[in-house]
Amino acid sequence: MASGYVLILAVLMLGGLIATLGDRVGTRVGKARLSLFNLRPRQTATLVSIATGSMISASTLALLFGVSSQLRTGVFELGKIQANLANAEANLAQAQATQAGVEADLESATDERQRALSRLQDINQSLNQAITQQEATEGQLRQTRDQLEAVSQQAATLRRSTDDLRVQRDRLLEQQSTIGAKIAQRDQQIAQLDQQIAQRDEQITQREQLLVSLEAEQEFLEQQVADLQNQFQGLFRGNIALNRNQEILVGQGRAENRAQAEEFVTGFLVEANRLVYRAIAPGALVDQQVLLIGNREVEALIGRLATGEDYVVRLLSAANYITGEPCVVQRGEPCVQVFIDATPNEQVYARGERLATVALESPPLGDRQLVERLNLLLAATQFRARQDGVVSDTLQVADNRPETILSFLETIQQSEQAVDLQAIAATDIFTAGPVQINLAAVRDGRILFQTNNPSAPLPNESGMRDLDQR
Repeated sequence: MASGYVLILAVLMLGGLIATLGDRVGTRVGKARLSLFNLRPRQTATLVSIATGSMISASTLALLFGVSSQLRTGVFELGKIQANLANAEANLAQAQATQAGVEADLESATDERQRALSRLQDINQSLNQAITQQEATEGQLRQTRDQLEAVSQQAATLRRSTDDLRVQRDRLLEQQSTIGAKIAQRDQQIAQLDQQIAQRDEQITQREQLLVSLEAEQEFLEQQVADLQNQFQGLFRGNIALNRNQEILVGQGRAENRAQAEEFVTGFLVEANRLVYRAIAPGALVDQQVLLIGNREVEALIGRLATGEDYVVRLLSAANYITGEPCVVQRGEPCVQVFIDATPNEQVYARGERLATVALESPPLGDRQLVERLNLLLAATQFRARQDGVVSDTLQVADNRPETILSFLETIQQSEQAVDLQAIAATDIFTAGPVQINLAAVRDGRILFQTNNPSAPLPNESGMRDLDQR
């Protein structure tokens, strides 16, 4: 502030001093009547006054510019300063807008963090449940594997024993062929050898039937192991809604033309989509397509159905999917991969055909042992039906009433005889199923009693195909 006053005072003093000097110079020039540049004395005096005033202004500006740097900046760089000020104001407005956006993002990130923490707690709870279920499944898996190993060892032992019996039978036959020249002397020996051969053949037949039963049981246990392994793999992903190769929907269809075929396929896929959606998202409204299937597969299926033949159509899952699958719940593109299998609905078994046989040990038979042999017979029947092309897993015994089966088992116990327990087709069985059977107790090729009619005779052997013949 003080330097400003000093500057003003100096300017005033300098202006006064120069004005005095100019006045004196002008007076002297006027008195002397000097003439410059061929001008009149009066014009010369005016020129001197102008020069003196210019000197006053120049000296004043020089003094101000020399003393005050701010004045120099304000005079010569005012436009640049104003442009910089405008840019600074624009940058400030942009920075404020950026700050508002960052604050909004921060609030959104905070909310997302809270939701993530909530989901993490749910996941931890689900993981604890999955670990508990995993431990139980591992125990069951170990137990099933032990049973499978025991069955495999027993099957191997029976195979070796059967081979030994066959070798012995061959040796006996060779001995029988070498005594042709001594028939008259060795009729008794031949009779004994025939009896031994018959006994050996009966033992071989029994062991072969037992081996077939054990192989069916082994296949059944292997399937259980595979199912448990699939469940074990799916525990870490959550509750499994669909397993790989799981049958989603089965339908039987035949169309006289392409329009009917398209109508059947459309309804079939809509129903399958509904079943899959409800399995993955229980309780949710079915309002979108989740099945992922190629157009070529659909067109090929329509073309096959349009031929007028009867087909069994199955839709199977191509992968494992859990309850709450993200691609379904988040309502994205169709993501549940499936494939279609169409099989002609042909006759697989004729009525009265033998499907499976299980030998019952010598009586008396306990309730548990008898039920185990019955379960083995039913498992072998289902295994053979699947191998021969029956797609339905539905197995119906007689009239499907428990009282009928219990009465049949009680009759076996009361008979106190060693019999073969057989499953016989109750009706003609087609690819679409179901598998309807009657249980029969057979001894020496004759039916002693059966579930549909205890006094019915044994079906014609020409109409029956034994398990080992298939």
